[in-house]
Amino acid sequence: MRTHTQSIERLVNKFSSLGGVGKKTAMRYAYSIVSMSKHDVEDFCDALIDVKNKLQYCSVCATFAESAVCEICQSRASDTVCVVSFPKDVLSIERAGGYKGLYHVLHGTISPLDGRGPDELRIKELLQRLQNGNFGEVILATNPDIEGEATSMYISRLIKPLGIKVSRIAQGISMGSDIEFVDEVTLARAIDNRVEF
Repeated sequence: MRTHTQSIERLVNKFSSLGGVGKKTAMRYAYSIVSMSKHDVEDFCDALIDVKNKLQYCSVCATFAESAVCEICQSRASDTVCVVSFPKDVLSIERAGGYKGLYHVLHGTISPLDGRGPDELRIKELLQRLQNGNFGEVILATNPDIEGEATSMYISRLIKPLGIKVSRIAQGISMGSDIEFVDEVTLARAIDNRVEF
């Protein structure tokens, strides 16, 4: 038996399709939307459309940007590149406040079980960037889980012959956790105490 209308059910299903949103949370989101004024719902919809229309990948580091080159790549001169899995990881490291170098976003990790190999990531672009630039260090800041570790090991083997120092963020972050959810102090400490591969 249906407990709410078809339109609410459709909205719940849409929210449920978002990563990490379960049925109960999706239902809370749906009823929050229903409780909003029509004007607020229209603003919410405009924000969704706006982000889809304006966001693109930075042509240098591949994080999200509203122009061809993101603000970080435009404003920083550094010989250090921090390699992360997703654009949200850039935000997490920036929030921690200790790192002032550049980034490179892979858009995933190596995961054979999910059918994702090195060719599906932005590893070729990283290597090309390193060969064309004057970099002294690459910090590998993928999540400390099996996929993140495998990705870091794979990339470190490719970079070492280039004569560039390769380091891994320190293990202040517990195995299996996501960088996105690590507190700022732990993340800043992990960046500061990174280790060389």
